[in-house]
Amino acid sequence: MNKRLFRTQFNQMENIEKQVLMESLATRYDMTFLGLHTFDRWGQSCTTGIFKKDGREFVFVPGDTVTLGWEQFAVGLNQESREELEYLFREWEMERDPEEMIRESMAPVRQAAIGPMLVGRELEEINWEPVKMDDPRLTVHPDWLKEFRDFAWSDSSSLTLHQSARIERTEKGFQICIYNHTDYDALLAMLENRGFSLPTADEWAYLCGGGCRTLFPWGDGLDYSMRLHWFENMDEDENRPYDMEEPNFFGLSIAYDPYMREVVQADRLTTCGGDGGCNICGGLGPFLGFLPCSPHCKPEVQEDNELNGDYDFYRPIIRLENHD
Repeated sequence: MNKRLFRTQFNQMENIEKQVLMESLATRYDMTFLGLHTFDRWGQSCTTGIFKKDGREFVFVPGDTVTLGWEQFAVGLNQESREELEYLFREWEMERDPEEMIRESMAPVRQAAIGPMLVGRELEEINWEPVKMDDPRLTVHPDWLKEFRDFAWSDSSSLTLHQSARIERTEKGFQICIYNHTDYDALLAMLENRGFSLPTADEWAYLCGGGCRTLFPWGDGLDYSMRLHWFENMDEDENRPYDMEEPNFFGLSIAYDPYMREVVQADRLTTCGGDGGCNICGGLGPFLGFLPCSPHCKPEVQEDNELNGDYDFYRPIIRLENHD
């Protein structure tokens, strides 16, 4: 494997060398190379290539050998996080050590050799398929069409009929989707058919944390100055993303919404980066609400292989192999 595809060597290369390397990857994987970009966040930085394929943006992520998992604070909880947990413990009438409680949710510390990848920058929906209003799968349901008509006259921005159909107001009119029931094996087969994979749990932890030893990429506690999904009303400025949704040091939008579980490659349906909102729904507050978004959180093995389009999302990757 070409050593220049690994983080230490890659980060030392001149941009002109990177440009040539990225152009060769674009040719090999039939992608459009959009250019180099520097992503700098939370004390880590990478100047890397952005690509486009099938309407998706990918970014080159260099490989590395990193320590993953968590057993103790590297820095320690900040005051706000400590106060939040102490308040919860009082409410529950529990005497707990926060570090001990957090450790129960974390994967064990381990070394992992991560290979270089081309990685989809955004999470993608699994079960929803865009359709036209005259699609026979819609017109066979006059009750759905009536609900859509009522929606069109309302002030709402979207309407979802549970695991059936969805309509959203856009600048160009309406976007309609229907829900297809699918399972983990079908998703893997579809991706393989298109030349893609899913990241493994270890690869995902690297993409999310970059090998950070703190609980989150930015530190051991929650940063309450960030605009956090589900805890801040964004009505004043609808179009700005939440802070955690902004590209990280690899240029990826990852682990920013605890309701969105990211499906990873495993023997059976396994997810990282969210718990489907269980902790938030249970009223556990921001810190425990966002704890499942930690790169070190234990991957969650689901009870069956059926994918849930409301909570399960995926990120296509291409592993780079046998490069000279």
